Order: sequence, then C-alpha cells, then structure tokens
Amino acid sequence: MTAAGSWRAGGISWGVKELRYIVVTGGVMSGLGKGITAASIGRLLMNNGYKVTAIKIDPYINIDAGLMSPFQHGEVYVLKDGGEVDLDLGNYERFLDVELTRDHNITTGKIYSTVIDKERRGEYLGKTVQIIPHITEEIKRRIRQVSREGGCEICLIEVGGTVGDIESMPFLEAMRQLKYEESGNIFFVHVTLAPSTMDGEQKTKPTQHSVKEMRELGLQPDMIAVRCEKPLLPETKSKIAHFCDVPIEAVISCHDAQDIYKVPLQLDQEGLTRYLMKAMRLFPLEERRDWADLVRKMDAQREPVRMAIVGKYTSSSQCTDAMEDAYLSIREAIKHAGIEAGLLPQITWIDAEELEAGAPEIVLRDFDGILVPGGFGSRGTEGKIKAITYARERKVPYLGICFGMQLAVIEFARNVCGLENASSTEFGPTPHPVIALLPEQENIRQMGATMRLGNYPAHLKKGSLAEHIYGTTEIVERHRHRYEVNPAYIQLMEKAGLIFSGTNGDLMEIAEILDHPFFFSSQFHPEMRSRPNRPSPPFLAFVQAMKARKDRMAQAPISA
Repeated sequence: MTAAGSWRAGGISWGVKELRYIVVTGGVMSGLGKGITAASIGRLLMNNGYKVTAIKIDPYINIDAGLMSPFQHGEVYVLKDGGEVDLDLGNYERFLDVELTRDHNITTGKIYSTVIDKERRGEYLGKTVQIIPHITEEIKRRIRQVSREGGCEICLIEVGGTVGDIESMPFLEAMRQLKYEESGNIFFVHVTLAPSTMDGEQKTKPTQHSVKEMRELGLQPDMIAVRCEKPLLPETKSKIAHFCDVPIEAVISCHDAQDIYKVPLQLDQEGLTRYLMKAMRLFPLEERRDWADLVRKMDAQREPVRMAIVGKYTSSSQCTDAMEDAYLSIREAIKHAGIEAGLLPQITWIDAEELEAGAPEIVLRDFDGILVPGGFGSRGTEGKIKAITYARERKVPYLGICFGMQLAVIEFARNVCGLENASSTEFGPTPHPVIALLPEQENIRQMGATMRLGNYPAHLKKGSLAEHIYGTTEIVERHRHRYEVNPAYIQLMEKAGLIFSGTNGDLMEIAEILDHPFFFSSQFHPEMRSRPNRPSPPFLAFVQAMKARKDRMAQAPISA
C-alpha cells in the first residue's frame, strides 16, 4: 500500500498513514456530471482539511485532447506544463484550486503508446504483451506515480465514459485490481440517472441496470450519486439502496442545481461528506468556510452588465450549452470576476460568420463590453475584426484573448496604420504579415513542435494598463498558439498608439490602446488560471470597465 506522509490532527502527527483513492464511474449515459461530482467531493474533503488531487481517465485513443474539435468535445484546456487535456481538468483546477500536469490526464492513447514502446525496447523480456497484466499494470503505475508525486492525501480518479463501453474495459479492470491491492483505502462512487415520468414518478431501473453491469465487472459501488431533476424521494432512495446493495445513507441525490458552484454544498446537505468520511475512516482536520462564503457572494444582489462574445463556435441558431463548452473557461472566468466585482455579467453569444454579413452598429449597440476569444483558422475572422473595429471606434471595453489579440493587431494595422490587406500568414500570403511565424519558430515547426503551450512569463511596462491590472510587472500565464506578432511592425504600430505593454523577450504578450477607456488583449489565455475565489485580473478589470461604461452611458444626455 502507498504511504502518504503523516496523519495530522490537532497539530499532532500520528505517524505514517495510507493514501486514499476515490474512484468515480458513470452509468446509463454520458454527460451526467461525473466531473462536477468528483470535483465537488474533492472540494468537500478540502473543506475538512485534506490535500486532494485528481486524475481524469479518458478512454479515447487520442494521446490528448489537442487535436479534438471544440464542436465535439468542448474546449481544449491547457495545463501549466503545456498538457492539452479534457475540460474536466479545468473544473478540477477551479474547484480544488490546484495546478495539475499532463500526467493527471490518462488516455488509452498514452497507455498503449507507452506499453508498445516498452515492448519495442524489450522491457517485457519476450513475453506476450496483453491487456492483463501489461495494460492494467501501466494504468495503475501512472495512478500511483501521480498520487505519490503530488503529495496528496486523497486522490480522485474519474473514469470517463460509461460502464459497459468497450473503450473503458481495461480501465475498469485496473480499478478492480486496485480495489483489492488498496483494500480499505479505496472508495467507489457510481454516478447514475433516475429519470422522471410525465407525472413525476422517479424511475430506478436505469440505476439498477447500471449497477448490475458494474457488478458483472467485479465492482460494487460504495456510494451511488443519482442525477435527477428534483430531489430523490425517500421511497426512491430506499428502492435504490435495496436493489443495489448499499446503505440508504449512501444513496445521494444529485438533483439539478442553479450553479455548479452550489453542488458541493448541496451534496454536503445530502450527507455525502458525513458518510464518505465515516466509510473511509477519516475525521475533520479543520473547517474551511471559504466555499460557503463564495456561494453567499454569488447569491447576493448583483447589478447586471451586458457583454457580447464574438466567436466561431457559437452559431446563434444552435448555441447550446454543449457548444458554449468550447469557451467554458472564459465563461467561468467571467463568472468569477462578476462575483468579485458584485456584478452579474449577462453573456450574448454572437457568431462571427453571421456578423460578417451583418451591421455591427446594430448587432453590438446594446452591449457594455465586447470579448473576442481564441480560435484557429480564417473562418469568421472578418466578423471578429468588425467587432474589434466597433469596440475601438465606439470606445466600448474590449478584451481580446489569444486570436482576439492577433486580430486586434491586424485591425489596427489595417484601419489606423493604413496597411492595406494586413493579415496573418496563417491565412495565406499577405503584403503585410503583421502576424507570422517567427524565423526561429519555422525551425521548431520542422521538428513537430508547432505551438507555444503552457506557462510562460511576461514583463509588463511600468505605468501601463497591464501593470495597473496585475499590480506587478512580472506575471506568468498560460499559452496555446502558433503565430506571433511580427517584430518588424511593432515600432510603426506603437507610434500610432497600439502599445505592446507585455513582452517575453521578442514575443509580444499584451497589446493595449492608450486613448481608449479599456482596450486590452493578450496572447495568452488568462481564463485558465482564474479561480472562483481568485479571479483573473484581466477579466476582473474587464467587467469593472463594463460597469464604468454603463454608468457613463446612463449619465450621458439623450440626443434629440
């Protein structure tokens, strides 16, 4: 069994204790909220003084999420070491206030690639390489390594997909083995579904069949977290407990919540923390109230401000929650900033392609701020540039992120500096490549490393808006991009009023306009380091700038 430091209680060390594992699986259907459930469990344990980390297992064969379409899979979340991962890792970082690494995301592609490489190097000494034991041993090795190196006391393991999927079988088998190897220190939470009929009856058969399938794989849930529209009725809980062989206290109602940040407190009220800690022989080490304070601030009366997000994954005709997941971290960073500022940002998603054919003075006239997020490729760029022009000329607060900064540079080069058809070499030949791959990047591209990924430092100019926002001249933020501002055009644009106030050597990190109430754009993704109790400084400044503009507009005289 794995040691994890000393047992802490009341300032007294009780000797070496053993690491606990909590495995979260899902049944019936995907998208039930395993990630939020797991993150909420982690937050509740943190509230009781425990050090928690998280591992997300994705059964897909991709090595990572870097090449996945945002339409199909939501945003690609970037970790500090440059790992491109599933968006659930972002929820873990926000809920647990930790910084994870690429090793915290295990995929089928990673496992098979490692095992095949070992086989080619002869590490298996001529043995026949099989799912059991070689694949399952590699899965367990990675889990233990991450847990040990993270210095945690409790490790959450979310197994993606649903029980019964072919892709998940090796991972569930590894969990079965781990159950016996870590006997007494491992706890299984199964997230399932209890749909309601038209007359409100809660049906338990989907849950029963899902648990039956788990048992056939040698796994018995210790707790069943039941997703449902309304709180589980006592008779529903009793029936699930009876047929699924768990105590009634271990049947937890995971009914719909107004906001994901309310889920931990809701689960705590359902008795999850009390039962889980009792079953795992844990006791409270401290009582943290910061999450409850966050929810109180979130529920407080807040003044609305209106913002437009002009993106390429937000078709207004079909903008569902799933499509908004393409910008999940941005949405959460806006929420964090609003809570801190005492404001309620109201987001309207605007499709950049539709704006290309529309009139921005009509589409954008009712907003207090405009945000252009990241993206790749030329589709929708002219619509985004129209939005940037409107924000610059009408003095509307503007926040550009990654591609949103590059397009702000292109817009300024065209419409202020007079560089006709200025563009990015990403889109093809251009007479004025104000955005381009730098010469040193061309060499890197030949070796296959085409993007700047993960944490990079930046130096901020004294007296700049950037320094004012961050309160320092040295920052670290996360990146995910290929192309850079072309140094050959920097002097021309700065002379015209576009100031590059954040730099990393010859790389431009932040661009701002001097004679504008708030025009701030970054090559990095500040949203990925935003936390519920610690909002990203650019996002906080952006929502505050929207409030300032709203107040100015309210005081402005109405023209005849």
